Amino acid sequence: MSATPTEVMYALIDGVTGKKWDDLPPLYAEDTVVEHPMNTPRATVLRGREALRRHFDSARDMPMDMSAHNIVVHQTTDPETVIGEFEYHVRPHGENTKEFVVRNIYVLTVRDGLILRSRDYADHLAFAVGMDRLTPLVEALQRA
Repeated sequence: MSATPTEVMYALIDGVTGKKWDDLPPLYAEDTVVEHPMNTPRATVLRGREALRRHFDSARDMPMDMSAHNIVVHQTTDPETVIGEFEYHVRPHGENTKEFVVRNIYVLTVRDGLILRSRDYADHLAFAVGMDRLTPLVEALQRA
C-alpha cells in the first residue's frame, strides 16, 4: 500500500531536517513540479525528479542543522492534497551559532505515495538574516 499524503509530508520534513538527501528524490513523481513562490531574489520552479535530485545535492553542504517543530498537517477537500504548517529551528555552523526560526507552509499533492506537486512557502528572508546573508541578498535583489 502506498504512503498517505500525510505520511509523505512527515517523510519530507524528516528527510530535510535529517539531511537524508538521497532519500528525498524518491518521494517525488518523475514528472513532479515543485514551486518556491517566496524564494529570493525570485521565485523558482523545479520540474522533474532529476531537478529535485540536483536541488537536494546542492543542500549537502548547508552550514546548518535544522529541526522541525509545531508540525500541523491539514486535510483538504481533495484527498490527495495536504497542507503542512511547521517551523524549522535552525542552528548555523561557524561563528554565528545563534538559533533562529523559519516558518513554512508546504502544500503537497500526493498520488500513489509520490509527490506530484509541491508549493513550498518558506520564509527565505529569515534564512538570509539568520545566516548573515542579508547583504548578498540585497545585492542580488538590486541586480534583479
